[in-house]
Amino acid sequence: MMDKGFEVLITATKKDVSLDLLERSGLEFIKLGSYGNTLAQKVLNLPLIDYKMYRAVVKFDPDILLGLGSIRAPHVSFALGKKSINFEDTEIASQQMVLRVPFVNTIWTPYCFKGDMGKKHVRYDGYKELAYLHPKYFTPDKSVLDDIGQKEGDPFIVLRFVSWAATHDIGEYGLKNKLAYVKELEKYGRVLITSETPLDDDLEKYRVNIPPDKLHHLLYYATLYLGEGATMATEAAILGTPSIYLSSIKEKLGYIGELRQKYGLLYSYDDQEAAMKKAIQLLRTPGIKEMWRKKRDRMLAEKIDVTAFMVWFVENYPASINMLKKDPALQYKLKC
Repeated sequence: MMDKGFEVLITATKKDVSLDLLERSGLEFIKLGSYGNTLAQKVLNLPLIDYKMYRAVVKFDPDILLGLGSIRAPHVSFALGKKSINFEDTEIASQQMVLRVPFVNTIWTPYCFKGDMGKKHVRYDGYKELAYLHPKYFTPDKSVLDDIGQKEGDPFIVLRFVSWAATHDIGEYGLKNKLAYVKELEKYGRVLITSETPLDDDLEKYRVNIPPDKLHHLLYYATLYLGEGATMATEAAILGTPSIYLSSIKEKLGYIGELRQKYGLLYSYDDQEAAMKKAIQLLRTPGIKEMWRKKRDRMLAEKIDVTAFMVWFVENYPASINMLKKDPALQYKLKC
């Protein structure tokens, strides 16, 4: 969009590796602080973050505010009398949706999103992860294997633990006996852990120490992904790596269900023994990566160029809404 002459202002709050990624990208951005980890902290900090964002963007005078599941962007756009567009793909984030949907102008979701958000709702045939992991925009860098001392072809498993701090994660759960799981998996290959939270001493030695912008390259070359993170499970699947999502959330998310049922790129379990059984089966399957590459190619052939769609939609907004309603197939023809 910058190449097309758009002026873009980026704001960000601290969440996992978000600020590290932005700093390593070389893009200028404004830090707004953190919502916190507990529900009480989030409630207290929400109006403060809204105010900080308002102060940050009021002089910039944007025409449109974009966000992914953002609460502050719709609030600030409403206060400024501007338009806002939000990406959504988490059906279970009902508490956050109550706070943002009344203020947002347009809501993008994948076709597979469960539920209807009325006149504001626009569906596209893709996943948000394709915006940055489609082969047009992502080229795997083999040097990541040197970074971790791994030879190409030698099996390794990426294990992901999340913080369970999001409001939609309340009451949900993932992997309970982490160390036993690691010990069993490492019989079939090296185990590398990425975690949103501190690890116990006996797990810390498994933590992968690479810059956050190299993690997708690691996922590309991994033999298997297994973890509690839905986004990373999707990223692995889109990259052609066998993926197991272990969470009580399971298939409450439409994109998880579609990647499993339609494309066979991902498995989802809320039972850790069943997940382990599937992991061992996959790790014992000869040529598993080639099988997944073929599944991935089929998925890519059917999905749209999400980046091109986003740019076109914003560039032609709000006329793009009616254009898409009149000709839904238009989204398949767009190119950057």
